[in-house]
Amino acid sequence: MPSAMTTTGFLVAAVLSAVTATAHPATADRPELAFSQREGLVLNIFLRQGATAAHLVARGGTRPRVVVAFPAGNSGAELTFAPTAQPVVWRGVGTPAAVLEQDAKGRPLRGISSVLDITTPELRPAHAILSSIRIIRNAQAGQEEPAALRAEPQFRDRTLAWARDRIDGAAGYALRLTVLRGRWQDGRLVAAANGHIRLRLTALTGEVPLTPLDAASLLTPAARPDRDARRKLAFLSYREKSLAGSWRFNTYFGRDTLMSLRLLQPVLRPSASEAGLASVLARLSPEGEAAHEEGIGEFALLARQGQSDAPTFDYGMVDTSLLLLPVLADYLDTPAGRQRGSRFLATPIITLNPETPSGRTGDLVLRNLRWVFQATESFARAPLPTHLIALKPGHPAGQWRDSDDGLGSGRYAYDVNAVLAPAALRAIARLCDRGLLAPYLNQSDQGALCREAQSRARIWQRNAPPLFALRLDQSDARQKIAAYAASLGISAKPAIAAVGPQGLRFHALSLDAQGKAIPVLHSDEGFALLFSEPLADDLALMVEAMMRPFPAGLASSAGLMVANPAFASADLQARFGSGAYHGTVIWSWQQAMLAAGLDRQLSRKDLPPAIRARLVAARAWAGHAMRSTHTLANSELWSWRVSHRTGQPAQIRPVAYGAAAKDADESNAAQLWSTVQLGL
Repeated sequence: MPSAMTTTGFLVAAVLSAVTATAHPATADRPELAFSQREGLVLNIFLRQGATAAHLVARGGTRPRVVVAFPAGNSGAELTFAPTAQPVVWRGVGTPAAVLEQDAKGRPLRGISSVLDITTPELRPAHAILSSIRIIRNAQAGQEEPAALRAEPQFRDRTLAWARDRIDGAAGYALRLTVLRGRWQDGRLVAAANGHIRLRLTALTGEVPLTPLDAASLLTPAARPDRDARRKLAFLSYREKSLAGSWRFNTYFGRDTLMSLRLLQPVLRPSASEAGLASVLARLSPEGEAAHEEGIGEFALLARQGQSDAPTFDYGMVDTSLLLLPVLADYLDTPAGRQRGSRFLATPIITLNPETPSGRTGDLVLRNLRWVFQATESFARAPLPTHLIALKPGHPAGQWRDSDDGLGSGRYAYDVNAVLAPAALRAIARLCDRGLLAPYLNQSDQGALCREAQSRARIWQRNAPPLFALRLDQSDARQKIAAYAASLGISAKPAIAAVGPQGLRFHALSLDAQGKAIPVLHSDEGFALLFSEPLADDLALMVEAMMRPFPAGLASSAGLMVANPAFASADLQARFGSGAYHGTVIWSWQQAMLAAGLDRQLSRKDLPPAIRARLVAARAWAGHAMRSTHTLANSELWSWRVSHRTGQPAQIRPVAYGAAAKDADESNAAQLWSTVQLGL
């Protein structure tokens, strides 16, 4: 099989030519993309010029480090420094430059050179990793990098440098620090008389570069004129694939691709929609599962014991495989999809998993369809909690809340079972009704398939959501809200006032292995708003549960919380704090999904006036929340802190995620599905 970097991507020739037709070549005198962004302790510097794309991350505070991430091969370099007595502050000086050099064997290395000014008396380099971003990411989680990847530093003429080949002998990686102001002394950087260190950081990779696209190649003129979102979308968009997020997820992720396609659908060019769908289909497993993440470059080499750099694929998630058909069906229901759908489904795709046969787009759709039928069969026959679609054995996560605590130790996720499974079945029925699957099925199979998909969808929709239903009486709910608010140091009055005589009703985040509900309120009702048409009463329940003031609901002055553990045990509350990756934090795309889902529901003609009024009010709140947090909206997620002002109640204020020591990690400054507000 050819190298991963020469074959990965959207793979549909007709689609590629359409997508790239309007791409602009890089100019020689200035970068096509060069911008910076500060989030809390972190300075982010982005550069794309010609074949070079790089993201430099400089984290300050008392545990400083720098990371440079390259989309090429999902490769990069990290340099950590010894803890400092005083907080370090990084500042970029001038415009970063694209660098093209040759290694000792004359092979090209591409990268970035940037001048950094550092406010600190001294810095001592501690440890460098030059490899795959996956290796760097794992190292931050406590996994030591393999000994074969280590490079010894070399010092010469005010420059400290690391360099090594890739483990298969191919062109590898380099990192250099050259002191411009200050000095090296006893293995440490010492500030100049003004208390600053100035250095030039250069990082390089030998991995094969990707082919860049710009936002104009992807978006119609109807897209919002949000400069920051457009720049980040462009940085993450390549002919071969879209990147999920930089720096930590600098390659293909199936779920991120699909959700971005769906939420950007109103402003995406048809060729871009088809290219994104094809990128997911090209990575299917033989059984029809959609890949969550790919392993490429040196990470793939390590996984294959150095024998090949062919990509590896992670099929550990269950939601991605259920998202594919609803997103596809929604695209094929657009005016452009109706015009182009048959031709798109007939287009050949070369698969990247060598065990999955290549074929027409429709053949691969059918492969995923069969997986959906197999996954939904048990519950359709006997709708019991333990017949729902569970996380895979040995996996603590299986949907977008993919941290270890994201589902509160649940095994059956609400979004997967109450929304996405019936949505996938309805999508099959829609494709059948339009006759789009006819060329890939015999006539008798098609009729049986349509009937079975419709029947199963009704069973799932009728029986799965009630398994997650929770109710608290007024007294119990108010007591729990008051206690939780006190633990956070915020006022409980607005939240308590939102609890009426009927108490609270909401859907649990997940069920445990025995089918018991995990009582965490959540934002995943947004999936139901976007992918289904709930009954009016169910719609009211979903929207009211989210729109109550936090901590009765999810609505806060920092945005829409993705989880609220006020009604759970103290142990669960601790695991869903404001420093947890999927805790009481705000994810940009979840706010956008809420807005897009409300827009979809408001387009219905069958809603009673009272329900419609509630949706209109919720949509107004969502719009205000997105406007008030617009400076953070294109990053991955953000957190909050309590602000105290004399004579005023304590207020929740948004802050960058990763700005506090308790935060589990730092947010990606550029996240694919955080650019989706361009479509609203």
